[in-house]
Formats: sequence, structure tokens, C-alpha cells
Amino acid sequence: ADSPWSVEDILTEDDEQDRVPLQKLKLLGESEELRAMLLNPHLRQLLLTVDQAEDKSSLMKKYMQEPLFVEFADCCLRIVEPPEKENILPE
Repeated sequence: ADSPWSVEDILTEDDEQDRVPLQKLKLLGESEELRAMLLNPHLRQLLLTVDQAEDKSSLMKKYMQEPLFVEFADCCLRIVEPPEKENILPE
């Protein structure tokens, strides 16, 4: 109630499909792989820079060219959206 904004204030109905359930977000905190990645000071600086940036969108586009950041993003996605083995077609 004391918070100046909530997730609902910034998500439109179109954005709702991109919303990650809280239970899946908690999995990020439990991931040893992700914790190990976050020990990297360069990655930590990149994340701080994104967090503090005014124009997060253009900075994210730039950082998605940075292999370390892409590796971090891929790790997060694997945790919240694990690949479904039954849907993978054989080569």
C-alpha cells in the first residue's frame, strides 16, 4: 500500500503474457548456476548499469550483443522457462 507503484501499474494486458509467475522468479534465487554467474564483477556492473539507466530498452539492445550478458539472460530463461523435451524434434 505504501509502494509508489506496482507491477499492475506498468503492465498492460498485452504485456501480461510476458509476466513471470512469482514461483518461477523464486527459482532464480535457488539456482547455483545463476549464483555462480553473479560472482562475476563485470556482469554485476552490467546489471547495475541497466538497473540505473533511464533508457533501459536501448541499453538492453546494446547489452544483448555482449556475450556475458547473453549467457546470463539465457541462464535466467532456462530457469523460468525450461525447454520442453517432448516438443524437441529429432535431428
